Order: sequence, then structure tokens, then C-alpha cells
Amino acid sequence: MDNVQEILIEKIGKKRVEHSIGVMETAMELAKLYYVDMDKAKIAGILHDCAKYGDKSYLLKRASDFDIILDKIMIENYQLIHGPLGAEVAKEDFGVKDEEILNAIRYHTTGRENMTLLDKIIYLADYIEPSRNFLGVEKARKLAFENLDKSLIYAMDNTVIQLIKTSKLIHLDTIKARNYLVLKENSMDL
Repeated sequence: MDNVQEILIEKIGKKRVEHSIGVMETAMELAKLYYVDMDKAKIAGILHDCAKYGDKSYLLKRASDFDIILDKIMIENYQLIHGPLGAEVAKEDFGVKDEEILNAIRYHTTGRENMTLLDKIIYLADYIEPSRNFLGVEKARKLAFENLDKSLIYAMDNTVIQLIKTSKLIHLDTIKARNYLVLKENSMDL
């Protein structure tokens, strides 16, 4: 994992690497707070966008190279492809073998039902890292350090609302992840 930042700059550009460093640092803070392996958070954080190439045709080609089966929503909303593709790139180009890290990279854009703590941390670190600046990010940041699940629900709610406002498709994994978390939170309120 030496010289990862230099390799990433070459692959995804300096600005995206600066974002990834912010995600890594935020993930490590959250990992410390929630007693998650900080090394895993560090690796997943820095590599979460390792396949964020941008160009749709290239993303589709790379996904095909790895035999990744894409659903219609990912093909249409191609920005989601970099999650599952990133897991494969992390494995092949960076030698990551740990399934928990690979899954955190794979699901950092959509979430998934019954997310692990590392999944949650990488999803949220990507959402709240210091360079993020949008309405509601401060509340999400505050919640992330108080209650991981409530922060995730808040982040997913905002994401779904934004996708609806911009007439974009919502991935079913996001719906399942949100519903799972809401049901879990509601059962705790009883």
C-alpha cells in the first residue's frame, strides 16, 4: 500500500484524491469512536473512489472486463458503477483481499441492507468529509458522531430527496438500506 496516493492521482486525479484523503481521515475518526478497525477504515477510505473514472463508456468497459453484472439503474445512473468496480480495482491493483474492506468500497454509494459498521462509516465519511458543502451537511456531521444509524437515515433521506428532485433513478440497495435502518430504529423506540 506504499505510494497509494501517487497511483491514485494518476488514475483519478489530484482533486478526487484530496477528497479521498478527507474520506480516509473522517473514516478513521468514526472508526475510533465506534471501535472499528482503523486500518480497515483507512484503506477503504483512501480507495473508496479508486474507480471513479467519470466517463460512462470507460466505466461500462471496465465493469465488463471484471464481469460485473450491472442492473438497469446502474447503467442509467452510471456514477454508481464506481462502487462495485472500485472493489474489483482495489483487489486487482492494490492487493486488497479483506472482504469487509471490499464490501465497504462496493456499497459506499448505494448502501445495502444490514450494513456492517465499516460499510456505514465509509458511506458516511464520503457524505460528510470536510470538503463537502451542501445544505444539511453540518447536521449529518453532528449526527455521525452521535448516532451512526440516525446519521445514515438522514443522509439517505437527503440523497433520495435530491434524486427525486433531479428526476434520477434510486437504486434499490439504497431503499433497502434505508428501510432496514428505519425499521431497526423504530423497533428500538418501542
